[in-house]
Amino acid sequence: MTRSPVEGLLRELAPQVLGTLVRRHGSFEDCEDAVQEAVLAAAVQWPAEGVPAHPRGWLTTVASRRLVDQVRSDRARRDRESAASADVVPDEIPDTDDTLVLLFLCCHPALTEGSRIALTLRAVGGLTTAEIARAFLVPESTMAVRISRAKRLIKEAGGKFSVPEPAERLPAVLHVLYLIFNEGYTAVDRTDLAREAIRLTRAVHAQLPADGEVTGLLALMLLTHARRAARTTPAGDLVPLDEQDRTLWDHALIDEGMTLVKAALAGPALGPYLVQASIAATHSDAATAGETDWAQVHALYLILERIAPNPMVTLNRAIALAEIRGPEAGLALLTTLDADNRLARHHRLLSVRAHLLEKAGDGAAAHDHYRRAAKATASLAEQRYLLARAARCAPACRPSAAT
Repeated sequence: MTRSPVEGLLRELAPQVLGTLVRRHGSFEDCEDAVQEAVLAAAVQWPAEGVPAHPRGWLTTVASRRLVDQVRSDRARRDRESAASADVVPDEIPDTDDTLVLLFLCCHPALTEGSRIALTLRAVGGLTTAEIARAFLVPESTMAVRISRAKRLIKEAGGKFSVPEPAERLPAVLHVLYLIFNEGYTAVDRTDLAREAIRLTRAVHAQLPADGEVTGLLALMLLTHARRAARTTPAGDLVPLDEQDRTLWDHALIDEGMTLVKAALAGPALGPYLVQASIAATHSDAATAGETDWAQVHALYLILERIAPNPMVTLNRAIALAEIRGPEAGLALLTTLDADNRLARHHRLLSVRAHLLEKAGDGAAAHDHYRRAAKATASLAEQRYLLARAARCAPACRPSAAT
């Protein structure tokens, strides 16, 4: 969905204005409500009358007046239209961008992972409660309760508007942004979430350009998002990486991502996001799927297993190992995951095993696993893809005419 210039500007400015108000007044929930009202007023007035000379100051002035009105009396709401006509830059509008601090606040340790994501999208991303609810397939009323509870927990926990040490909360912020991006990229029709994650990660990177993991995460998002146009057919069916038309990849994003990876690799530390970005860069560097440096991909997954052990990492390493040593080697590695409850019934394990069984020539077993994987995923696009792969293996399952 393409947004108008005014919508884009408001989405950029809203977290900055919210940061200014929270810094001054301390009440996250009241300030967030006031900023939303100011944004609504701007969305109505600016397209008709033009963007003011100082849009951030305009929003801060209107939101501050809304906040004062809320504190004084509900009856002041009837007179708020007069505030919307002010084109005034209030005193002491800070030049600093408080987006990062606001992200830290939204990722307060008192909140659950789901609440952190929802509050980040609401307060920093500028998405409406309805938009967030649609993204995560829950009723709007459910999401509203979740966001309200998150605000209340921050208030009860004494959340203050100050920057913690990066080591204290930055990993949680990056994890939330990573999850938002994955949600937007995995869901074929949620490009807006992926783009929002990239925008927010750019904001973090602008303030912490020397942090290798921040740089790595941004590079990973760019290199992955660059493939979006090639990963589905016009009908919405998934296209695996080795079958994608690489001329459709966004090479400007790839160039930017590769530059970021090279810069981060020159730093002192090698974190999980940077390793994942390096893997994505290796794929992006190959002109064709056949030219992929699978030995390098496998080596990077070995590093990732050491610094951030996870069954999904091992699953991906099995794919790379199969490319180097054959499908039997990959299948042998997959057996080590069968007892892991985190992945034992996951559709990804079933689909990768099906893929390797197909490569090994066991069409009957591949057919069975593709169908089981299709039943295990909630994604309609993945279901169609997996069932199509199963159908491709079906001839190997039929009895021979000679029997």
